[in-house]
Amino acid sequence: MWDEVLDCEGLLCPLPVLKARKRLMGMDAGQVLCVRATDAMAGIDLPHFCGQAGHSYLQAQEDGSVTLHLIRVGG
Repeated sequence: MWDEVLDCEGLLCPLPVLKARKRLMGMDAGQVLCVRATDAMAGIDLPHFCGQAGHSYLQAQEDGSVTLHLIRVGG
């Protein structure tokens, strides 16, 4: 379902976005990154970042107290 997982549990924004940006730079176009985050602001900041950076924000899934944010690398 995804190619890589980035654990950002317990981190407050903007750290999940900054860490996702760095990880996405090392991935190939079309791959999917799963960002595990507990900060509710990640649900606003990650889609906004994706729109500006040319990536596709696919969806958010709840997994207990963690939200899984799925991002497809743009190319």
